[in-house]
Amino acid sequence: MELTIVIVVVVVALVFDYTNGFHDAANAIATSVSTRALTPRVALGMAAVMNFVGAFLGQEIANTVASVITIPDPTTTSAAVHGLVIVLAGLLGAITWNLVTWYFGLPSSSSHALIGGLVGAAIAGGAGVKWDVIVEKVVIPMIASPLFGFAAAFLVMLAIMWIFRRRKPGPTQRGFRVAQTISAAAMALGHGLQDAQKTMGVIFLALVTGGFAAQSDGLPFWVIFAAAAAISLGTYAGGWRIMRTLGRRIIDLDPARGFASETVAAGVLYTTAFVFEAPISTTHTITSAVMGAGATKRFSAVRWGVAKSIVAAWVLTFPAAGLVGAAGYWVAHVLFEVAP
Repeated sequence: MELTIVIVVVVVALVFDYTNGFHDAANAIATSVSTRALTPRVALGMAAVMNFVGAFLGQEIANTVASVITIPDPTTTSAAVHGLVIVLAGLLGAITWNLVTWYFGLPSSSSHALIGGLVGAAIAGGAGVKWDVIVEKVVIPMIASPLFGFAAAFLVMLAIMWIFRRRKPGPTQRGFRVAQTISAAAMALGHGLQDAQKTMGVIFLALVTGGFAAQSDGLPFWVIFAAAAAISLGTYAGGWRIMRTLGRRIIDLDPARGFASETVAAGVLYTTAFVFEAPISTTHTITSAVMGAGATKRFSAVRWGVAKSIVAAWVLTFPAAGLVGAAGYWVAHVLFEVAP
């Protein structure tokens, strides 16, 4: 029974990873495509490759995600199955929220959907939740990273405007269009670094819960490779609905502002991964950076009505995914006939 459910959890986790890829493809390339720095297919291909490479750059985020809930040691078959059902239900909650927000073209956070789903399922199933980890590694970065992204992109764009104030606009924008190829690649690398590791953490949690790995073990290579491949394939599939929102509906970006947004967002992703080991939202980071860079044109240039809808989706993500995760637990609880 444990092996069967572990296989199911791994498959569902990779499905989540795939939805994460096409849901968040816009994070890396929407600004580059909207400014015509890259064609859509070239941009998606580049993002898919960089996502794959980024997934191999560390394991810190995976360890953090695997530690947000505490599942009792699998001393019996029923205990192991119960823990695996909790992990499975959390994944279903995250996938459901990803699909809902993708349908409406809202750039919400796959990261917070995953953690929210796991927490909701854990509460429903009577497992422990490490609230100190949630607050330190999720809630605080969730608030701080968009604020920093907005302010930093605003300041970087002001610096660019001052440095290039005497240059001809045409050649300058063409130069930034070329530079966006690099900044978009950096953003895609950061997305792979952050988001593929989250799936690795869930798969590892399932392996430990099922008794197929010890907490002290390192991540198996097949887990890293499978997560990297799934998110890359999802990215190449492309989330066109969200791409339109990020690239055009918030503000009409020019290449300089696109470069500033991507550069700042990529820097935030690397810093939070390597320094703070925090699974932040790539979506929140790039969206707030786009708003910050766009606000230098004039504050009214940002379509704040669209921004308001995005922020509402951000606020709802954690509790909504948690509720679906809890509901998923009770459904799985009946299907697998396990006692909490």
